Amino acid sequence: MSYMALYRKFRPTRFSEVKGQDHIVKTLENQMRTGRIGHAYLFCGTRGTGKTTVAKILAKAVNCEHPVDGEPCGECEVCKAIAEGSSMNVIEIDAASNNGVDNIREIKEQVQYSPATGKYKVYIIDEVHMLSIGAFNALLKTLEEPPEYVIFILATTEVHKIPITILSRCQRYDFHRITAATIKKQLSDLMEQEHVDTEDKALEYVARMADGSMRDALSLLDQCIAFYLGEKLTYDNVLEVLGTVDIQVYSDLLDMILSQDINGVMDLLEDVARQGREWSQFITDFLWYLRNLLLVGQGNAAEEALEVSTDQLKLLQEKAQQVEEKYLLQEEQKEERNYQRRPHICGLFFYSEKLGE
Repeated sequence: MSYMALYRKFRPTRFSEVKGQDHIVKTLENQMRTGRIGHAYLFCGTRGTGKTTVAKILAKAVNCEHPVDGEPCGECEVCKAIAEGSSMNVIEIDAASNNGVDNIREIKEQVQYSPATGKYKVYIIDEVHMLSIGAFNALLKTLEEPPEYVIFILATTEVHKIPITILSRCQRYDFHRITAATIKKQLSDLMEQEHVDTEDKALEYVARMADGSMRDALSLLDQCIAFYLGEKLTYDNVLEVLGTVDIQVYSDLLDMILSQDINGVMDLLEDVARQGREWSQFITDFLWYLRNLLLVGQGNAAEEALEVSTDQLKLLQEKAQQVEEKYLLQEEQKEERNYQRRPHICGLFFYSEKLGE
């Protein structure tokens, strides 16, 4: 059997398996139990937070022959067909490549026919914000008064691009970025199932790098495991595979900022750009460098919270000492300059004291 990527292998198949979206899962489960099923849903949120996954679970739940407490059974023929992608009742459309009026007209023609098996025909339109204005207008009437056996699930990462007329006709669900702690816990559980030996600190770093996306976390972890196949995945290994910018770059940048060396800062940033680094990640990592520098300055107790290798910890300790000394020196020089600028004030104060005697 060919290898399957982790994010595909461990994609949730039930509402209870979805992580970090409890507010959405609870609502949908209650709808399934009570039969209060909407005709149009809008799933919003950043990439990798579970929008398409929950849409497919919802499609199974509304069509399942033997639902269990709002969950699809996963065993009936309908559930299996949807899971395999062979069901005629669930139609997935990528709006990025099917964004014209003609594509929506095809949907309007198809919804006239009731499902051959199951209760509902479910249309999952991914990246719906990519539809043209004409396509949105064509979809509007069908979305407003669809046949009773049709459900639309629209998914988007850019909800602000969707017309208000569409928004007002959908039940909106906002998928949150998943916390690093939740991602790390999930990664740890999955690594136990895969029998892969990993360091907690390595998983914590992967979880933070994923920026709230479970799919990205699994993809990054997959990459690291493939590089060190058969070995223990350590924090240092993860840093090497993911190509994290050398900590010395952040140290140099901090020095230039403190010394107000604008030209040096611009040259350094140009070098980073030439290396093809992503700016948002570079800034995030620099902020974490500053955070770690502050923790090092607080002593041994705070150092336990650091997410750095042993070598980097030594560099941070040296840098924290340099910054503290430099800062104290700057403050001393500043006070001296202020004193020199106020000799007449000091003299006047001394003279007034003499008069008081």
